[in-house]
Amino acid sequence: MTPQVSDSELELMKIVWAEGGSARYARIMEELARTGRSWQKNTVITLLSRLVEKGMLRTSKIGRRNEYAALVSEGDYQAAQTQCLLNKLYEGSAKGLVATLIQQDLLSPEDYEELRRFWEKGGEPE
Repeated sequence: MTPQVSDSELELMKIVWAEGGSARYARIMEELARTGRSWQKNTVITLLSRLVEKGMLRTSKIGRRNEYAALVSEGDYQAAQTQCLLNKLYEGSAKGLVATLIQQDLLSPEDYEELRRFWEKGGEPE
């Protein structure tokens, strides 16, 4: 089972995933700065340590630097969180989720058509 992570921890995971599944500490800090997040070094180290404890990342030393590698893929994490959402809010009903998306105008007719084609192709991307 994929563990729950905080919003801040998820931001760090997104950086690691965007870097191809592994990133050095310095690269993580660069990306945080680039996106306007001015987190303190100790905060980032604490969050990364929590992700290691949760089994989301593993760390290794490259010389004197730490590299963090994802142990859970972005797709696997998204699937687990989606299933959790379905179970929590819709009693496992994907139909209920889709109905809400349509009723709240969160799924455009274009999105619907794209999903229909995706479904017809057996889940193969175009």
